[in-house]
Amino acid sequence: MGCIRVGKGAALVFVHGFLSGLSYWEKQIEGLSNHFEVIAMDLPGYGGETELTGCDKVADFADAVLARLDAIGISSFHLVGHSMGGMIAQEIALKAPDRVNRLVLYGTGPMGDLPGRFEPLETSRQKVLQDGTEEAKAYTVESWFIKGKQDDHYTSGMALAQPVSLQSYVNALKAMNDWSSVERLSQIQSPTLVVWGDKDRSYIWQQPHTLWENIDDTNLAVLPGCSHNAHLEKPELFNQIIRDFLIKNIGQSGITKDS
Repeated sequence: MGCIRVGKGAALVFVHGFLSGLSYWEKQIEGLSNHFEVIAMDLPGYGGETELTGCDKVADFADAVLARLDAIGISSFHLVGHSMGGMIAQEIALKAPDRVNRLVLYGTGPMGDLPGRFEPLETSRQKVLQDGTEEAKAYTVESWFIKGKQDDHYTSGMALAQPVSLQSYVNALKAMNDWSSVERLSQIQSPTLVVWGDKDRSYIWQQPHTLWENIDDTNLAVLPGCSHNAHLEKPELFNQIIRDFLIKNIGQSGITKDS
């Protein structure tokens, strides 16, 4: 797995989502490495690891991330997971609760079948099996931005998506569709921040709301005027929210979801 480590301080691990890679976190690496040792890695089948076939189980992706962290000597860490990476992050927090200090679940949810997505996962699977992945990758990446193809990051998003193999693509859809954490959310022990763009078409409000309501120690941040890739659309705001949660310990006092 390709991996980058930048900065000093508490370890902060970023896990990317479907059709993405570690370079998706460029603005977070730049903005947060003055405060943390930022670690980002490519999942099997993605980014610099497209020669590998991506996993067909979320739990296997989680094991791959933990194995990589073991290999580089990271025993405890803050964890940020985006989209499918947020599912992986939930699985890591459940598998290794003593290792995850604080957890950020961003643009994600506990329902792997993605209710309310711009199209059902099974529809996406059937399309790519029939027609290949080129068109599917284009409309999927376009859906992640408010401005669609006009967003400055669409081209770089497509550059990451295009090398992903058909098998890795299909495996990821299966991994997500077969996975759920709904019944296990109360087992997550790490203080958690849920981050969601209010125009996200991949993970509708039901998804972050379920996380917020069912993880015991949880804060919620809704980013206005953002779609699925809020960390690229409003990186300064995104980074500030993450930094405040990890450093200033928001949620220790003040308004809570039960107030």
